[in-house]
Amino acid sequence: MKKLIIDNKEYKSRLILGTGKYKDFKETEAAIKSSSCEMVTVAIRRMNIGQDTESENLLEFISPEKYTILPNTAGCYTARDAIRTCEIASELLGGKKLVKLEVLSQSKNLFPNVVETLKAAEILVNKDFKVMVYTTDDPIVAKELENIGCECVMPLGSAIGSGRGIINKFNISEIVENANVPIIVDAGVGTASDACIAMELGCDGVLMNTAIASAKNPILMASAMKDAVISGYNAFHAGRIEIKDKASPSSPISGLVTGE
Repeated sequence: MKKLIIDNKEYKSRLILGTGKYKDFKETEAAIKSSSCEMVTVAIRRMNIGQDTESENLLEFISPEKYTILPNTAGCYTARDAIRTCEIASELLGGKKLVKLEVLSQSKNLFPNVVETLKAAEILVNKDFKVMVYTTDDPIVAKELENIGCECVMPLGSAIGSGRGIINKFNISEIVENANVPIIVDAGVGTASDACIAMELGCDGVLMNTAIASAKNPILMASAMKDAVISGYNAFHAGRIEIKDKASPSSPISGLVTGE
């Protein structure tokens, strides 16, 4: 089975967590521990990781020594803003250049702005950033982002925070089948079965935030998501049975004992 390697580091967990929407940093820390994830993503435009010395710092609860801190460009609507945000993140994190790029549209669904995303990705890769890129579930766009040199491609399952799950399984499967970089579903997961489906489609991982942070019991949901990702990954690699139109008996029909 293929290892998950991002920026030359191997990850055992295939679950990545966001850090927004929790009631406080202590709950964030507890959910992350419960999930057993190794990478957490941080919207540095909204979350303090040292830029505000007067406020509580997330990194006091989520140690960069234990977790990979993945800064993201949430809240950016242009390539220019996203690039500048990545540069600030690198400065805050001691020159590290692994980033999650997302350039959003102004639509109510916050779909990725593909034109600005492609522009930003190319510039960031040329600046030696290791780009994990959020995009639509369009297989052509996904391949173009891979060709640009992105570290991994992260197609949405459905709209951010919608909880609608994987809407277009066919497109996700197409992206996975044609990819030479990790494919991680990002956005739209609502419950454990959604995470399991993403992995059963052959994805390398799942990134989520709202599904856990906004659950009635975030700590328990984090544990459920951990199990779902593992289960889906194992099921995909075990190889599912062929789908048939008619029934196929589990036991042989020859040599049956009859009442005669």
